[in-house]
Amino acid sequence: MNLLILGGSGFVGTAICNKLAALNHNVTVITRKRDNARALFMLPTVTVVEGDAFDRATLVRYAKGKDALINLVGILNEKKRGGFNRAHVELTELALAACKDAGVSRYLHMSALGASENAPSEYLKSKAKAEAVVRASGLDATIFAPSVVFGRGDSFLTRFANLVALTPPFAPFALPGSSAMFQPVWVEDVASAFVASLTLKSTIGQRYELVGPQRYSLGDLVRYVMTLKNDRHIIIGLPGFVTSLLAGVMQFVPTQPLTPDNVKSMSVANVSDAPFPAFAGKATPLEQIAPSYIGTAAVVDTHADARRKAGDRQ
Repeated sequence: MNLLILGGSGFVGTAICNKLAALNHNVTVITRKRDNARALFMLPTVTVVEGDAFDRATLVRYAKGKDALINLVGILNEKKRGGFNRAHVELTELALAACKDAGVSRYLHMSALGASENAPSEYLKSKAKAEAVVRASGLDATIFAPSVVFGRGDSFLTRFANLVALTPPFAPFALPGSSAMFQPVWVEDVASAFVASLTLKSTIGQRYELVGPQRYSLGDLVRYVMTLKNDRHIIIGLPGFVTSLLAGVMQFVPTQPLTPDNVKSMSVANVSDAPFPAFAGKATPLEQIAPSYIGTAAVVDTHADARRKAGDRQ
């Protein structure tokens, strides 16, 4: 197949590109800066091009001759008001329009678990609006809504592992949103679902919630990270009002580690009773993967390391 991917240089996108390349599919990834996609340079059937995904003419040009378009673009925080709507809704509208202009009928869309127009956060509301646009497009579309995605190179477990490492010995670990519930899903399982659905007509018009086999509170997950790192800290769950005050301050930090909208998103349990799609296999337990890249039991991912080193030589 010939495929166009938006957001292909990201965490999930890289996993999807690797699987597609292994199956000899031809993939084009649009990115603003080619260097952002160094992890893809070694994949022989993947072409990385610089371009503005918000430019309809650019999208149409690269969509022509493709069998499907995969839209993985998403942001967790907006730098300015309207950022969620631009990244999630406006870009989706542009991608769908480009598909129609270029004669592409198959479309795969990355949403988020908990997306709802009645959700408390702008992030989840914008994801729901994008889903509505996809459903109304008339294309052969499939929507995926994962819980938090983990794996080597993630910004979830790895972030907490780094924070734990920075915490002085025997000092308590203050944790905002410690009771928030998640059902983490492995990035490779998410990628498998996307890739497997491409050629399955039965997935057209469907929405799949992608979750792992077990639910955890954020506090549980951080305790597990501490166990893997052989660190011992007492976790102090911050009360809701303290978390909100902290988010109000941290939203102005350049990296935006926590924002008021994040807190609102965490107020909704990020879990689902939906079974993992049978066509993509079984969801992998977090405990089977996390030790390979976090803590004292971590091992080197030789393939990822080789890709990184090759990218450094470009």
